[in-house]
Order: sequence, then C-alpha cells, then structure tokens
Amino acid sequence: MSRASLDKDPHEVAAMFDDVADGYDRANSFMTFGFDRRWRTITGRVLDAKRGEKVLDLAAGTGVSTVEYARNGAWCLAADFSVGMLKAGKHRGVPMVAADAMKLPFADDSFDAVTISLALRNFVDTKAALTEIARVVKPGGRLVICEVSTPTFPPIRFLHRKFIAKLLTWVGARTSSNPEAYSYLAESMLAWPDQRTLGEIIASAGWTEVEWLNLTFGVVAIHRAKKPTVNPPSSPPPPSTDGLRPTVNS
Repeated sequence: MSRASLDKDPHEVAAMFDDVADGYDRANSFMTFGFDRRWRTITGRVLDAKRGEKVLDLAAGTGVSTVEYARNGAWCLAADFSVGMLKAGKHRGVPMVAADAMKLPFADDSFDAVTISLALRNFVDTKAALTEIARVVKPGGRLVICEVSTPTFPPIRFLHRKFIAKLLTWVGARTSSNPEAYSYLAESMLAWPDQRTLGEIIASAGWTEVEWLNLTFGVVAIHRAKKPTVNPPSSPPPPSTDGLRPTVNS
C-alpha cells in the first residue's frame, strides 16, 4: 500500500490503520511520552459524560478512549472505519461498530455527545464530517474534540515542527510493519490548522459556543461546542474562548 496522502483517500487511510492496529496504542504512548493518557483524562473531564447518557466515541480506534469516557456510567459506543483497529480492541469490552464519519449509520438525534480523539485530521472532509456528526447529536448536545494543534510558545513550536516528522519516521521504522504510515501521520499533524482556525471550521458546520483549551503548551487542544436547540443562524458567530481559556499549564 502506498503512503496515504494529505488528500486522505478513505480506503487508503483505513487500510493504513488496519496495518498498524496491533501496535498502535503502544507506539502512540511512546511518541507522546505518555502524555496521551493525561490528554484522555482531561478530555473525559471536559466531556463530563454522565450515567444515562449516550456517547459516540468516533474514530475510537481500539476503544482505549471509550473506556475512559464510560467511567462514570455513560453508555459509550466506539466507532471507527478501520475494522482492524476495532478487532485489536475487542478485548476492552465496550460496544463497537464499523462506521464512516462521512455517513454515520445512526438516526438523527441519537446521542447526547460525540467525541473524537486525535483522529479528526484523518477525515476526508472536516467540515462535512462535523455537519454529519451534528445530525446524530440531540439538540443541545455537545461535541468534544481532542486533536493535535499549534504550540503557543515559540520555542516549543519550533522544536515541535522541526523534530516531529523525524520522531515519527524513527518510530515507524522500528515498530511498525508499515513505516510509511507514520510519515503520513507526521505530515497530517504539521498540516493541521491552528486552534482558532479549527474553531472557525467547527462553527461553520453549525455548532455553537465553540471553545478550546490548550494542553501541553498547545501541542494538542481540546475543542468543545454545542448543537443549537434551534436552527443555527445563516452566519454563525465567531468562535469564543470564554469558559475554556487557553492555558499552557494543563
């Protein structure tokens, strides 16, 4: 299989994740120096899923994030378009389903919340996916996204951009049967929009009250939004950082 390009052909990206599924969680923890666990914990707090709620963990991979979000008793469903990733996580004991974010196999207003962790950048069309996600969320329901972002501290930003591709290429060459997949992941990280730009994309897809929180100097950021209880205005307001104020200390 050729390396998936930034055009994100869905079949290529799915095949890529099928290829790396068995060792993906270990490699992810190694590449993030273990920060992925802290990011999941904070994402779970922002999501604040409660008993009786239905949560869709989209692009959940092996379901490691789904387990985290279900801790307080919410019913959490892991969905991913990589069947290989789902198979690798079947031991986790959470409900799983194969699903494409561009055409979700769920009825309108099915979930109280949808969350995506470190995977939104793999979707073929970000805005279209966010619009489709809004369809399956109940009015007043919420969206929580944890994704790579742009470090806010210039020295960290320089080091991050300079060394991330080299680190992922090195990891891929030593741990994966498909090293080129990690080159794709590095490219997708470096090409991803910054915090405000992603917030604007979320708002343009019809979500309201868009906020974000920087983690680890902005290496990743959590974006939170709500589905309006009435039809959104034709020109949505610009995203706001009120409530989730950017910080370099989380």
